[in-house]
Amino acid sequence: MSDAAQEPRRVRFDVTGMTCASCAAHVTKAAQGSPGVADASVNLLKNDLEVCLTPDADEAATVEAVASAVHHAGYEAAPEHPASASGQAREDAGPSPASQAASDTLRRLVASIVFCVPLFYVAMGPMFGWPLPPALEGDAAAMVRALTELLLLIPILVFDRRFFTGGIRAAAHGAPNMDTLIALGAGASTAWSVVVLYRMAAALGMGEVGLAATLGHGLYLDSAGMILTLISLGKYLEARAKGRTTDAISQLMDLTPSTARVRRDGREETVPAGSVRVGDEVVVRAGESVPVDGRVIEGAASVDESAITGEPIPAEKVVGSQVTGATVSRGGWFVMEATAVGDDTTLAGIVRLVDEATSSKAPVERVADRMSGVFVPIVMSISLMTLVVWLVLGADAGTALTHAISVLVISCPCALGLATPTAIMVGTGRGARMGILVRDAAALERAGEATDVVMDKTGTVTEGHPVVGDVITADGVGTQELLRVALALESRSEHPLARAVTAYVEDEVASGHVNEPDAAVEGFSQVEGGLSANVDGTRCLAGNARLMASAAIGLGGLAREADDLASRASTPLLFAAGGRPLGIIAVTDRVRPTAAAAFSELKALGMRTTMLTGDSEATARVVARQVGCDRVVAGVLPARKEAEVRDLGQHGKVVMVGDGINDAPALATADVGMAIGAGTDIAMGSADIVLMRSDPLDVVRAIQLSRATMRIIHQNLFWALLYNCICIPIAAGTLSGMGIDANPMIGAAAMSMSSVCVVTNALRLRGWRPNMGERDETTRTDDNDMEDMMERHLSIEGMMCAHCVAHVTEALEGVHGVTEAQVSLEDGTADVTCGPDVTDEALVSAVHEAGYEARVS
Repeated sequence: MSDAAQEPRRVRFDVTGMTCASCAAHVTKAAQGSPGVADASVNLLKNDLEVCLTPDADEAATVEAVASAVHHAGYEAAPEHPASASGQAREDAGPSPASQAASDTLRRLVASIVFCVPLFYVAMGPMFGWPLPPALEGDAAAMVRALTELLLLIPILVFDRRFFTGGIRAAAHGAPNMDTLIALGAGASTAWSVVVLYRMAAALGMGEVGLAATLGHGLYLDSAGMILTLISLGKYLEARAKGRTTDAISQLMDLTPSTARVRRDGREETVPAGSVRVGDEVVVRAGESVPVDGRVIEGAASVDESAITGEPIPAEKVVGSQVTGATVSRGGWFVMEATAVGDDTTLAGIVRLVDEATSSKAPVERVADRMSGVFVPIVMSISLMTLVVWLVLGADAGTALTHAISVLVISCPCALGLATPTAIMVGTGRGARMGILVRDAAALERAGEATDVVMDKTGTVTEGHPVVGDVITADGVGTQELLRVALALESRSEHPLARAVTAYVEDEVASGHVNEPDAAVEGFSQVEGGLSANVDGTRCLAGNARLMASAAIGLGGLAREADDLASRASTPLLFAAGGRPLGIIAVTDRVRPTAAAAFSELKALGMRTTMLTGDSEATARVVARQVGCDRVVAGVLPARKEAEVRDLGQHGKVVMVGDGINDAPALATADVGMAIGAGTDIAMGSADIVLMRSDPLDVVRAIQLSRATMRIIHQNLFWALLYNCICIPIAAGTLSGMGIDANPMIGAAAMSMSSVCVVTNALRLRGWRPNMGERDETTRTDDNDMEDMMERHLSIEGMMCAHCVAHVTEALEGVHGVTEAQVSLEDGTADVTCGPDVTDEALVSAVHEAGYEARVS
C-alpha cells in the first residue's frame, strides 16, 4: 500500500444512461481506452465512474477525453461534485439519485398499468370466457378487438420508450445491453402483431371472418405490453431496493445538525452549520448534536459518541477534551472551539471512506463484470439460433418467434452485475454503523480469507496508557522520600513510563496521601537504562537493574521483588539516592478487557494469532498467556515487525492490527492492515480497515463481516448463474416436449424478479450481527428459545434523524426477550424479533419512554 502522498489522482464522474451490467462494462471499456487513464471502475448502483489518472496526465484534458469516449459509447458522463457531510450541503441537495430513479420509474409503471390491465383483459377475455362489451364479442369482432389492443399498447410503448431509445442507441454503438434485449423482445412482438393485423384485414376483405378470428389468436400485442409493464415493475422494485443499499451514507450525512449556536461578541446566535468556521466558539446544550469537531473550552457534558465509534456508553467531556461532530450531548453544557469544519471533520472523513469503499471493486466482482460484458451478445445469438432451429423443425412462425422472444426477455445480465456491488455497499455501510470503516472492497474480501492475525501489543492488546501498579520501598525508606525523588527525576522526562509515574505522584499529593515534594534538581540527564540528576545535592538514579548494577548499587531483596513484578507483566522502575536503593515503582500497561475474548474468538474462526512487541520477552509472554495468544515475537523494531508480517504472508494471508507510527510499515505490508481507532493518523493512513473503537473484538467483527458479505456475494453469483443457465434453455423450448415452457410474459416476470432477489438478498446484511461465543445476558437465547422467536411489526411516529433510529433501536432491544430490532427511518417502522413472552404493551411502552409513539401493526 502506498502512502497518501503517492496515491494516484482520481476523478469521479456521474454517468447517465446505464441500465445493466453490460452498460457498466461498456462504459468501463470506453473510459479505460481514453488517453491519460490508468484504470477505470464503474459503480452501477450509484451510476458513477471513477478513473485513475496516469502520473503524467493532464487532468483537464483527460476529463474531456473520458466524457467524449463515454458519449461515443452511447452514454453521458460529467465530473462529479464531491458530497459533503455539512448541513448546508444537505440543504442545497435535492432528492438522491436513487429516490429520483424510483419516483420516475413508479410514474411510468402506474401509467403502463392503467393501459396494460385492459389490454390483457381484452386479449385474454375470449380464452377465459370473461364478459366483454358486445362490440368486442365473437368472431365478427376479432378485428375490433385487435385494433383495441393496438390502441391500448401504443401508450405503453410511449411511456416505456426509454427501453427502445436506450437499447437502439447501445446497439448502434456496438454495445448491446439489457434494454436492447427488451426492445428486441417487445419490438418483435409488436412487429409480428402488425403483420398479423394486415393478414386479418386481408381475410376480412375476402369475407373470411372465421380465418380472421383464427389469425387473431396469433397476436402478441398483450405480450409486448406485459413485457414492458413487468420489466418496469421489476425496475421499480429494484430501484427501491437499490436505494436502501445507500442508506448507510445517507444516514451518516444526516447525523450532523443543520444549525449551530455560535457565540460572537458575547451574544449567542443560531447559524447554518455549514457557515461555522475554524476558531468559532460553539455552544452545545443537553440534547443537542455537536455540529463540528472541536475542543471544549468551557463547561462539561456527557457526550454520546455511539454514532461515530459505536460505543454505547457516553464519554465525559471537560475543558481540554476533544469533541466530534455528529455526537450528542446527553447532559451538561459546554462551549467548544471549532477545530475542523465542513469536509475536514471526522464525520466527513467517514462518509468519504464509506463512499470510496462502495465505489471500489472486489476481485470477485471483476470476474462478474467480464462475464456481463459478453452476456448480451451471447443471449442475442441464442435467441436467433432458437428462431432458426424451431423453423427448421417445422414449427410455425408464431411458435418460433415466441421462443426467440422468451429467450431475449428471460435472460438477466442485471443479476450478474448487481450480485457483488449491492453486497459490498450494504456490508460496508453496516460496518460503518458499527465503527468499522472499510477503505476498499478488495480489503473486505481479503479479510475473510485471512489465515493469520498479528497484533501489536502496546495500544492494541494493552490499553497503551501505563499506570502505576505497585510502590515498594527499601528497608528504612519512607514513601514520601521515594516519591520525592521519583517526581524530581520523572517529571523531566517525556517517556510514557515517566508520565505515568509523574501522574501517580501528583494524584497522591492531590488526595493528601503524601506531602507535596519540594526538591532542587540539577544536572538532569538521560543515561543508558534510565535517568540521572542531582536532587538537593545528592546524585539520584531511576531506571532498570542494569543501570543500578553499573552504578554499583546493591538491590538486596528488591531484586527479587523486581523479578516478581516482571513476571506479572509490570515494568519495575528502580530508584536510588546517594548510592543506596530507595525502592521500586512498578508501572503496568493493562490488558484491554476484551483482548482475551478477541483471541479466543479468532481461534474459533480457525485463525493463528501472533503478538509483536518491543518489550522484553518475559513481559510479552505474560501478556500472551493472559490473552491466549499462540505466538509471541518480543524485542522487535519496526523493520522487524514488517519482516515478520512478510514471512507469515508467504504461508497464508495476514491481518495486521496496530495503532502507532511504528506499526505503519507492517500495516502496509500485510494483506489487510487494521488500525485501532485510538491510534495515530499515520497508522490510519496505512490501514485498509479502520476500527473506530479501541476494542480488539472489533477485529473479530470485521473478519466476520467480511465473511458474511462474501457469503452473500457467492449466493448472489450462484443464483444469477443458476437462473440464467436454467431459464434460458427452458425459454428456448428445450423442455416443450415435456409440457414445460415459458412464454414471453412469464420470462419478463422472471427476469424482473431475479434482479430483485439479488438486491433483496444483499439487504439482509443490514440486519447482520457478529456471532460472538459469549453474549450479553440480555440477548442470550438457547437453541430451543430460538425456535419460539416471533416477529412483531411496529409503526413509529416522531423519528426525525439517525439519532432517533438509534434511540428507538436501543429502547426496543432493551426489552427483556427481544433479540433484535430493525428500525427504518424512511418507512417509520420497526421489525422486532422477540420471544413469545414479550407483549405488545411492553414494546409500545419502551418506545414511548424513549420519547416516541408506537403502535403494533
